Amino acid sequence: MVDIVLLQTVSIVIASASVVAGVIYYVIQLRHQTRTRETDFIVRLFSTYGSKEFHDMVMEIQSLQFNDYEDFVKSYGPWFSKGPAQTAIYVVATYLSEVGVLVHRKIIDIDFFYDIFGSAPISVNWEKVKPIILGIREQHHNPSVFWPFEYLYNEVKKREQAGVSHG
Repeated sequence: MVDIVLLQTVSIVIASASVVAGVIYYVIQLRHQTRTRETDFIVRLFSTYGSKEFHDMVMEIQSLQFNDYEDFVKSYGPWFSKGPAQTAIYVVATYLSEVGVLVHRKIIDIDFFYDIFGSAPISVNWEKVKPIILGIREQHHNPSVFWPFEYLYNEVKKREQAGVSHG
């Protein structure tokens, strides 16, 4: 009788340990998959950012000469017009806004993103187009225009000011 109770107890312990081991294995696999997906996602983001087409848009933005939104409109036309300046700003600001949403929602880790992108691509682009975006917000009474781009800029600046190193 004691042998049967002992055998049942041992089998229950083994079954319980198997379930615990299975759960631990699943959690480890889930973490690994999540990290792999995040890495893949950031690599794809970087490949878009590093493409010739995107580079051309960034260079178009950096070549613009203006002092403020009114000066931009005078030199390049209204925001809602079909011009290379408007297209470049729209493409770059939309892309970086999408990245900003992913960071804001913690779909990608800002520190991982910062390790790969650094601050310069975000800072240079935001600081160049900030007067235009602020002008668009004011003109259209919409303070949320490209807010995720600004959010991303602020998050990257926090890391830069805190002296977060890459790696």
